[in-house]
Amino acid sequence: MTTAVVICPGRGTYNAAELGYLARHFPDAALLATFDALREDAGQETLTALDGAERFSMARHTRGDNASGLIFAASYGDFLGIDREAIEVVAVTGNSMGWYTTLACGGALSAEHGFRVANTMGTLMQAALIGGQAIYPWMDEDWIADMARKAELLALVEEIGARADAQLHLSIDLGGMLVVAGDEVGLKAFEDAVEPVQGRFPMRLGNHAAFHTAMQEPVAAQGRAALPIDLFGQPALPLVDGHGRVWWPGASDVQALYDYTLGAQVTQTYSLTRALTVAAREFAPDLFIITGPGTTLGGAVAQSLITAEWRGMASKAGFRELQDEQPLLVSMGMAEQRGMATGQRASA
Repeated sequence: MTTAVVICPGRGTYNAAELGYLARHFPDAALLATFDALREDAGQETLTALDGAERFSMARHTRGDNASGLIFAASYGDFLGIDREAIEVVAVTGNSMGWYTTLACGGALSAEHGFRVANTMGTLMQAALIGGQAIYPWMDEDWIADMARKAELLALVEEIGARADAQLHLSIDLGGMLVVAGDEVGLKAFEDAVEPVQGRFPMRLGNHAAFHTAMQEPVAAQGRAALPIDLFGQPALPLVDGHGRVWWPGASDVQALYDYTLGAQVTQTYSLTRALTVAAREFAPDLFIITGPGTTLGGAVAQSLITAEWRGMASKAGFRELQDEQPLLVSMGMAEQRGMATGQRASA
């Protein structure tokens, strides 16, 4: 049987191409109706209505109170769609808000409770909208690791963040990218200090707050007030968090898991790079499966595995050579790869 680590994506992955994703792929109509009912009870537009809209709207679909529910449902539905007779899931991890989906996929939260956590935190962050995020690469377009360049950028972030009039922090260590977060002064200082590269970086991320920084402490406190610990339980699968810690089935401190999820996970740097390095080395899977929605996380996953020197990869060319020989990365958001996880051929 093929072994796999599943990776759940975070914010920014439900875009125009993903409109209708739930209608196309979500496998459990009753569960989707439950999610819709929870949204209606909160006075929010249903996922069915959002996903079934005639056209995609940045203002409507990327808001935290809408995007979080859409992304959680799409990711969790894809997890349900994995062919478990052919694929043994040995661990689950995720990027940023994908941690909430990870908890549900791994059994530490039920599907309903996982949706409640993701939707609540997305709603609270949207209401507060403290600060913003920008993304910038430290790897070049060939994905060759330049650790000196990464160190320079991290030193720049630290220097700007230490200024009396600015706030800037490392938000997410995202493979070959750094996601920085702060206030407008800090973000503008960073954007002015770095060289524009690849025709699009530095890139400000729309409708994103200063996630994974101390600036989110008020939101974390609101989350703890709104979400009781009795939603949480022991995981059924190993979970790898944004610090690279493994939460083992039957051996996890549920209070500590709750405290991390609604504490450090919100207010400290999230390292997908570290999570994937640990997942690769600890579980040595045959496959890494990225659930939908979207197709944008694949590069960061491959870059993280390059940083970890997984199977001797050192560049984009090395990754592609291995991927062509025997796929090690499957993105369920890509029609041509989805069948490798679900066991079903893509429809014509």
